[in-house]
Amino acid sequence: MDNKHVKLLRCRRHGIEAVEADTTRAFGRHTHEQFGVGLIERGAQRSSSGRGVVEACAGDIITVNPGEVHDGAPIGDGGRSWRMLYLDPSVVAELVTDITEGRGPSTIEFNHPTVRDSQIGTLFRALYLTLVSSDADQNELRADEKLLLLLGRLLQPKASERRSVPAGIASARALIDDDPAAVLTLTALASEAGLSRYQFLRGFTRATGLPPHAYLMQRRIHRARQLIARGVRLGDAAAESGFSDQSHMTRLFVRSFGTAPGAYAKAVG
Repeated sequence: MDNKHVKLLRCRRHGIEAVEADTTRAFGRHTHEQFGVGLIERGAQRSSSGRGVVEACAGDIITVNPGEVHDGAPIGDGGRSWRMLYLDPSVVAELVTDITEGRGPSTIEFNHPTVRDSQIGTLFRALYLTLVSSDADQNELRADEKLLLLLGRLLQPKASERRSVPAGIASARALIDDDPAAVLTLTALASEAGLSRYQFLRGFTRATGLPPHAYLMQRRIHRARQLIARGVRLGDAAAESGFSDQSHMTRLFVRSFGTAPGAYAKAVG
């Protein structure tokens, strides 16, 4: 087994990325901007997130929400393999509007980080193969059918509401979100929040799951991913995202997504 096998596959539907992995790698705390739905194919892993510490083994569906801080490590020495679909929030919102006939909640979330249901597992496998297939018969109609069925099962009976973020913390977080490449200090962020630096550090970490610098780095790497997907050269993407150099961006990219920026660029190009 290749302990670094994490591969991004071309996906026939815009707004969705498909990833397959077979790895012993332990992923540190990180976030995604998309909804993630996957299936553990072999082995098992332990992960922590905003929804608690969970274990998932072969046959289990795993989910992650946008912005949810999580990690993941194999259980045992054999590693684990999984297939994962990352869905842009706009794609999920569009489909949920159909599922709920326009009556859905304003906040959409997966409630359960792991789901053991053989029917959902079978549905996920069929959807995944449809999305990555080069067969012309595996068209968008078939993909949308299976997407609707899958989300209809996973988002029922009702999506939970996110915990509220204090206004001052939200205002400081917006400074990072609006311009991840900006040079920000703890003093400036705390001042924006109307708190002492210590109060802000504790409050921000409690609200977001990450301390300010780690949160900033996640926003920068997601900005870099977006730029690379648009065809921006790696060095330019690093500079525009606020990284001191391309190697810094590459290290964080691999740590967060399991694949190098160059490989990602080829997969989405």
